[in-house]
Amino acid sequence: MSDAVNPRDVAIVANGGANIASLQFALERLGVASVLSADPERIRAATHVVLPGVGAAADAMTRLRRDGLHTLIPTLTQPVLGICLGMQLLFESSDEGATECLGIIPGRAVRFDEAAGHPVPHMGWNTLDIERESPLTAGLGSEDYAYFVHSYALPVSSATVSSTRYGVPFSACVQWRNFYGAQFHPERSAAVGARLLKNFLALDSRAPRP
Repeated sequence: MSDAVNPRDVAIVANGGANIASLQFALERLGVASVLSADPERIRAATHVVLPGVGAAADAMTRLRRDGLHTLIPTLTQPVLGICLGMQLLFESSDEGATECLGIIPGRAVRFDEAAGHPVPHMGWNTLDIERESPLTAGLGSEDYAYFVHSYALPVSSATVSSTRYGVPFSACVQWRNFYGAQFHPERSAAVGARLLKNFLALDSRAPRP
């Protein structure tokens, strides 16, 4: 379907974080402009919504509640992509400050255990293991590297479409109905990140959801 028929209107949820400009540049390189907004009506009107996140889960949820977005986001029917902390916020809760999150996807983010050779936070490049097919990870495979920066992660579950390992396996990408997530930073993951964002943008916002 052409963009003329199904134009992409991307809203990035304004929820803090220093990586917003890099994310917008990554989208612009794919020919798509985006708007940064905390306005519920503007976000609801978008064809695609991105929930980024850098920092602490409790602070991020406080900002979402302040703007009334904690009740809006779970009701969205268009494709939604959570990135890094934004992906964790899609789940029920996080061990970081015993934070209750958006409750869209079953599961709880847990902190990595520090061990020799595995300092926390986890910072670096990891390959992706495809667990099941998903339009989000189409064209990606086990030889592809993505860039991670995080201290908390989601265990592998029924929502996991790709995983990786840092001492223990964890979810790298997830899908739950129209909600998608990438624990890594696509805007910092070169061609792999560009492919994931392109896949997300190709999702039809009008497609029926199970």
